Amino acid sequence: MYCKTMSIEANRPSRSFGQAADLYDAARPTYPAEALAWLAGDAPKDVVDIGAGTGLLTRGLIAAGHRVTAVEPDPQMLAKLTAATTGLVAGLEGTAEALPLPDASADVLTAGQAFHWFDRPKALPELRRVLRPGGVLAPIWNLRDADTPWVTAVWASIDASQGERDAVAATDPGYFGDLFAEPEHRVFRHERAIDRAGVLRLVHSRSYYLTADDALRRRIDRDVTDVLDHHPDLAGKETFTLPYNTHAFRVRPA
Repeated sequence: MYCKTMSIEANRPSRSFGQAADLYDAARPTYPAEALAWLAGDAPKDVVDIGAGTGLLTRGLIAAGHRVTAVEPDPQMLAKLTAATTGLVAGLEGTAEALPLPDASADVLTAGQAFHWFDRPKALPELRRVLRPGGVLAPIWNLRDADTPWVTAVWASIDASQGERDAVAATDPGYFGDLFAEPEHRVFRHERAIDRAGVLRLVHSRSYYLTADDALRRRIDRDVTDVLDHHPDLAGKETFTLPYNTHAFRVRPA
């Protein structure tokens, strides 16, 4: 996980996830297989998953048949990834701004829920260095479907994340700099069954919650529980569907 503009050693929300690595791995959604096929193709490739966290995207890419190296700056997240992931080529501690990889060593560079933490002016030349000719940079974000009323009501207590803003901003001209062409962009529908406890775990896994003080956490818990107890779309249901729009990008060198 990364900060967008500051030094990687600074104290900031991107460094909040390691303390909750188990929660993050259990609470966050995986990615739809059709989105991964669109990003990386069907033939096995050398893929580097950057800002890999606990390996949610990494494991999907391995299951699709790719040779995957994971790069993650937080040692607690990386430890969870390596413990939970079979078939990994390597798990390396490192950042997008200083990748511990040789030149032209990857066919595909992925970033799941992570690209918005990169310091783009520093990271983009590094990504281009590691990418092979004909390769592709492939960031991806799962975004909750804000058109679903109960979802909007639950997350009204939490600020929109930088990832949610950047999934849309990544379509802006020049977002990927001079070293890359303009992106291809696809949106995939993705749903998961979830219960009350799962919604609360998901809220608790957000950096906004992890970095909040006790009073703010209590307020968020109260507001979310109130929606779960009283929203008409959830009345009488023990489990319900949480819909996502998965924004995937393919970006090729210029």
